[in-house]
Amino acid sequence: MVMRVTLKWAGRVAAVVLLLVVALLATVYAMSETRMRRTWQARVSVPSVPSDTAAVGRGEHLATIRGCRGCHAPDMGGATFVDSPAVAKLSGTNLTPGRGGVRLDDEALVRAIRHGVGPGGRSLLFMPSQEFSALSEADMGDLLAYLHSLPPVDRQLPPNRVGPLGRLLFLAGKVPLLPAEVVDHDTRPAQPQPGPTAAYGDYLASACKGCHGAGLSGGHIPGTPPDWPDAANLTPDPSGLAGWSEADLRRALREGVSRDGRALRTDFMPVRETRHLDDEEIAALYAYFRSVPAKARGGR
Repeated sequence: MVMRVTLKWAGRVAAVVLLLVVALLATVYAMSETRMRRTWQARVSVPSVPSDTAAVGRGEHLATIRGCRGCHAPDMGGATFVDSPAVAKLSGTNLTPGRGGVRLDDEALVRAIRHGVGPGGRSLLFMPSQEFSALSEADMGDLLAYLHSLPPVDRQLPPNRVGPLGRLLFLAGKVPLLPAEVVDHDTRPAQPQPGPTAAYGDYLASACKGCHGAGLSGGHIPGTPPDWPDAANLTPDPSGLAGWSEADLRRALREGVSRDGRALRTDFMPVRETRHLDDEEIAALYAYFRSVPAKARGGR
């Protein structure tokens, strides 16, 4: 009799717990879906797009050092870069005219790159548009010229999906899933003067801040698994780049070797992209990193 009553109550408790879990999952899905389905109006300025070989080369260089190939693949034919059923399955779009590729006009491309907004007006998923919103008109024009030049790559990619844990992390503010929510849509394109200056380094370093933080002090990257290594501190703090020379930074960016001779985790640090930075760009980054306020590691 006691056993029967115990089992009866255990069954009821289990049913209540199950209902609570289902209700939680339904709430998370509904709240995240509402935000994901929101549409955005973004005013777009389309720059003049050159067609000469030099412009295409500059655009290819930008696509490399700005990390486009990390998500869209070296041939820009797209690739899956997150594949975790509980979190998300996300692929960088095939940007070529091949089968499976998108065919977007320049206005739609600029809207996606600068604003993180897709053709239907919804936010793209995990597109780092906050790193591109201030891209200069000249650089944007060169980047578009490069995209126009891409040969077809036939590659069909699976649709992007966000799992229950990914949605929960998004609602908790741990994953910047929707770029259109965080981009300043009124940002005007920068007008950088290329050179080995801190100002030009600031412009280039927008590609670093997604991992190293707005203040460049590194630490745990929000939304990443706990076993991921911390991003390095790039400020002139003793826990960062204090004591580093420009040659030390150049070696780290091009060879993946730290000042103390330690090999960097190139599966996380994108040396395959940063090794293409030219001497002037590295000098500019060094000047900028030296100019920012020193912060203890992890202050983001």
